[in-house]
Amino acid sequence: MFRPSSRLATLALILAASAWLGLGNAAPVPSLIQQSPGAIEVDVELVLAVDISFSMDPDEQELQREGYIRAITSNEFLSAVKDGIHGKIAMTYFEWANYSERKVIAPWRLIDGPEAADAFAAEIARAPYRRASRTSISGALEFGAALFDNSGYKGLRRVIDVSGDGANNNGPLIVAMRDAVLAKGIVINGLPIMLKVPIGSGMDIDHLDIYYEDCVVGGPGAFVIPIRDRAKFREATRTKLVQEVASRPAEPRVMPASASVPRISCTIGEQIWQQRWGN
Repeated sequence: MFRPSSRLATLALILAASAWLGLGNAAPVPSLIQQSPGAIEVDVELVLAVDISFSMDPDEQELQREGYIRAITSNEFLSAVKDGIHGKIAMTYFEWANYSERKVIAPWRLIDGPEAADAFAAEIARAPYRRASRTSISGALEFGAALFDNSGYKGLRRVIDVSGDGANNNGPLIVAMRDAVLAKGIVINGLPIMLKVPIGSGMDIDHLDIYYEDCVVGGPGAFVIPIRDRAKFREATRTKLVQEVASRPAEPRVMPASASVPRISCTIGEQIWQQRWGN
């Protein structure tokens, strides 16, 4: 587990991050979302936020994307959609890395059956793979929250599904951004990818699942499903999407979300980056 080398360094990090939020370097979180009167009613508006930072090697990127494609077109997922009050949901899929790197791959689409799901999955599959530096989960949450503004849909629930393999080390502090997004009535669920053993010289951290539970996710019924085994990636992704659409009780593998006091520092990613690079 990482330990900051200096209390002064940690204090400087916190002050710098606070300045980021206070001096306008980060784009403001959108105001309370207003739905147009003609918005289509759906059971869930679901934003899929997918990590493409350099810590995700090409094999992991392919596995991650394939997991979502298979999950979206699975019988279990489509059955969960059909069983909803409206029998349809709205989805969009974007990729993120640093605070400036957020790109929509599949815009908002209505999913109401196999044909729509296949078309949405095909949009994802056609996109070229990209990678970028740094990890801004806070930036992904901010961008994801803004996507609800003009979705054209009105969901009974609004959910951001964020997947990634590292802690926030760029952009606004994660807790402040998480709380701002939750204040809009948006639920945040997490899919921490834990396929690598952290090494002392890298940016990976121990217990990424706990970091996601205590620092990233939140809202009614929020949950985290960690992925530790490549062979279980597709199954875990499918389980997560089904649970988000059906709002079912947590399965035994699902971790409890958000302890009252974080068990791991929510600025650990920024601390590691500062210790390694000095900025």
